[in-house]
Amino acid sequence: MKRIAVLTSGGDAPGMNAAIRAVVRTGIDYGWEVYGVQHGYSGLIDGNFRLLGQRDVGGIIQQGGTILGSARSDEFRTEEGRLRAIRELNQAGIEALVVIGGNGSQTGAHALDQMGFPVVGVASTIDNDLYGSDITIGVDTALNIALEAIDRLKVTASSHQRAFLVETMGRNSGYLALMAGIAGGAEAVVIPEVETDPEALVEEVRIAYQRGKAHAIIVVAEGATPEADGLARYFKKHSERIGFELRVTTLGHVQRGGAPGAFDRLLATRLGARATEELADGRHGVLVGHRKGEITTTPYDEVVSHVKTLDTSLLALAKVLAK
Repeated sequence: MKRIAVLTSGGDAPGMNAAIRAVVRTGIDYGWEVYGVQHGYSGLIDGNFRLLGQRDVGGIIQQGGTILGSARSDEFRTEEGRLRAIRELNQAGIEALVVIGGNGSQTGAHALDQMGFPVVGVASTIDNDLYGSDITIGVDTALNIALEAIDRLKVTASSHQRAFLVETMGRNSGYLALMAGIAGGAEAVVIPEVETDPEALVEEVRIAYQRGKAHAIIVVAEGATPEADGLARYFKKHSERIGFELRVTTLGHVQRGGAPGAFDRLLATRLGARATEELADGRHGVLVGHRKGEITTTPYDEVVSHVKTLDTSLLALAKVLAK
């Protein structure tokens, strides 16, 4: 092998640049040329490649986002689009591809690999919903950002005896909300995996007020049922008997931004390096992830056919700790 490429796809995650850096520098150490694909699968279809050297990835390990950019591509979801991408790769003399991203990105990578072009994936998504990795690039940093926000909101909530409904990201996974809720000492957590009765939630907050609590923090995952806006309307309707005045804070994309923490820099570096090692050993069609404390690989067939589940027993723990 003489030439590989690396791309980032889907939502950006703190640590993606550290993974790019690891792929480039370990690839060069193997004696390969390493190309960066600009703007994800869209750039792959357009043949938007640039050669990356050691200095091109210098000083990026601490940067959030991705220097390669990311974009959604409806065309890549079609066989014709993927054939165009493979043609561009072949014309550029690129022999293998490393894809850094989450569920949708790895599904696309699997499709490419099945069509005969060697691909290795690197698990990266703040949602932590990708099968094949206990924790993915960006999760730890996003969780700490959410936790800092909760800690700050708790201070102002106590000052005014208010309840704060805090919406986290996570798409259809409640991981960020649940872990931030437990670590932040929230009075309640609402996640997609477990449907919540608004009346029961109101009652929990009312009891917290009666117990003399100076505030109430309710952490809601963006994909939960009912959603944050619906809960806010319900709380407003029943505000007189709750005791606390309610405010809503949507953290949104602030959780994606900023410098990656030490854990994400190290994780991304190890996963990126392992991806090039897999290619050097002639292996492909796998996702590189972190399982039980080890850097591991999982066949793409397993990754795309399984759904990662959340340990909902932790929700019961969160309720006990909130008392």
